[in-house]
Amino acid sequence: MAGYKLKTKSSAKRRFKLTANGKVKRKKANLRHILTKHNANSKRKLRKSGLISEADAPNIKRMLPYG
Repeated sequence: MAGYKLKTKSSAKRRFKLTANGKVKRKKANLRHILTKHNANSKRKLRKSGLISEADAPNIKRMLPYG
């Protein structure tokens, strides 16, 4: 008999992507609203993606069983 399929967390599949080396990418916060108080340099830095810390990565990978 075939094994069971695992469900992917829908919230996690929208927020995170796995890199080729197995790290977890994320989008940086604080770029949604009330942006007039931020200067242009900080807003530009927030556009780039970030990485999840090594401590949080196992939990996120458990939510994304099939990458």
